[in-house]
Amino acid sequence: MLEKATGKTRRGSKTKTRVRVVENGQMRVRPDSLATEEPMEIRLLTGAAKQTVAVTMRTPGADFELAAGFLYGEGIISSRDEIKKISYCVDPDVDAEQQYNIVNVELRGDRDYDLRSLERHFYTTSACGVCGKASLEQLELRGCPVVSPGPEVSAETIYSLPEKLREAQGLFDATGGLHAAALFGADGDLLALREDVGRHNATDKLIGWALMQGRLPLSENIVMVSGRSSFEILQKCLTAGVPLVCAISAPSSLAVDVARQFGITLVGFLRNERFNVYSAPERVSV
Repeated sequence: MLEKATGKTRRGSKTKTRVRVVENGQMRVRPDSLATEEPMEIRLLTGAAKQTVAVTMRTPGADFELAAGFLYGEGIISSRDEIKKISYCVDPDVDAEQQYNIVNVELRGDRDYDLRSLERHFYTTSACGVCGKASLEQLELRGCPVVSPGPEVSAETIYSLPEKLREAQGLFDATGGLHAAALFGADGDLLALREDVGRHNATDKLIGWALMQGRLPLSENIVMVSGRSSFEILQKCLTAGVPLVCAISAPSSLAVDVARQFGITLVGFLRNERFNVYSAPERVSV
């Protein structure tokens, strides 16, 4: 499942530009870096069939983890063993510049995969996640279980997470325009972090990393996201078995519904040694 080496030029996570800075009544020109945003098409290969299952606007980097995490979060695959190979597009009919924006995921066997859950995912944006109405019933029909009890985490440990996340955001330091999803141990140790212009993409990359590393379920861990928590974030964490999800900003109403229904401890407005607990408070010790 390694990336194939080709003669194509891959875009980086940063794009250089020049900006005019207005400060103290004067204008000057200086170089700057932007977070790259480009579309990525995920193609599923099963037997002789090939199907586009999603197109998402993302920051290039960890593309294979993004594809794997997305398919796992949507219930299309249930383990890394179902993935035979992940590669970039080698179709000669595709413009060479775009081939790194197409990821092929080849699955093992010739069995049929239920792709109906992906109908709402054909186009997604980096800002809002998947376009289309999602429902709790979909998660129930997929048989998502209530998460395991998981660890009890001290308030002091939770207080420490935002600073650790922020210190590890190398791309954010360079561009100022990226979200992050981080995996922590119950003791607050940072285990992994992924960045992207979209929170949901960063979460897919993080869970895809855990999937490929054989770390799922994440039943003893904490996931923290920059910004707000949404239905999409909670859905992905639920599928990965995460018992405690933290966010810098507010949760959506549907995110709280998912957390309460499936027993996830959801923490929001985590900043300045203060936070709100919206569900399952028994995992937080004070």
